[in-house]
Amino acid sequence: MPASRPLAPAPAPASERARSAGQGLHVAIISDGNGRWASSRGLPRSAGHRAGAEAARRIIEASPRVGIHTLTLFALSSANWKRPAAEVNAILRLLHEYLLTETAHCVEQGVRLSVIGRRDRVPAALRQAIADSEAATARGTRLHLRLAIDYSARDAIFHAACRFYKVTELSPESFSRVLAEVYRGGSTEVDLLIRTGGEQRLSDFLLWECAFAEFLFVRKAWPDFTVADLEAALEEFAHRERTRGALPDALAG
Repeated sequence: MPASRPLAPAPAPASERARSAGQGLHVAIISDGNGRWASSRGLPRSAGHRAGAEAARRIIEASPRVGIHTLTLFALSSANWKRPAAEVNAILRLLHEYLLTETAHCVEQGVRLSVIGRRDRVPAALRQAIADSEAATARGTRLHLRLAIDYSARDAIFHAACRFYKVTELSPESFSRVLAEVYRGGSTEVDLLIRTGGEQRLSDFLLWECAFAEFLFVRKAWPDFTVADLEAALEEFAHRERTRGALPDALAG
């Protein structure tokens, strides 16, 4: 009778695996569904955006603990200017409020805050709050929080391409560096992209950085997205085999 094979140890949680690898994950989130969440409850869409801001606070707070080093949140798309002015202004006010109230907390928690996207179309007071928050949190190392405001990936890639002709080193790496300069908040490859709200599209978000990202689409609206949902997403990510076009390890041998 053959000797019984010892049971394999249970896999460590995704957060532990990320930390043991020596660096955290870059998770990007398209935080969709705020307006529908509010409408389904008979509330104004602005109430959904405020509930979404509370969800963002929960996820930001938990991110370093679950192995996330960089978190990019899609706060306002360049395409969102097509929405009613009252709704866009409510989002901009919420963003301004967040920067004013949370910057000190970010400093205490070691969170570096950056904003990617255009700045020339947002109110001057918000532009100043962005600059102040970025300066105050610049030394944070526990989490790099990137807020995409008035952001379009196509627009960023186009402007990077317009600058790229001046670069002497022609390579994907040098283009990434130019793109990082356009963003201001840097440019790093995304490991996992999560979209809430049930839709299954990228909506012009981090097109270059998501070339080899894993995608996870969640039916829950963003205000209902919890830390437990984030942990479940990381567990699913940890069990996916990322081949980047090569053969999976199980077949390559």
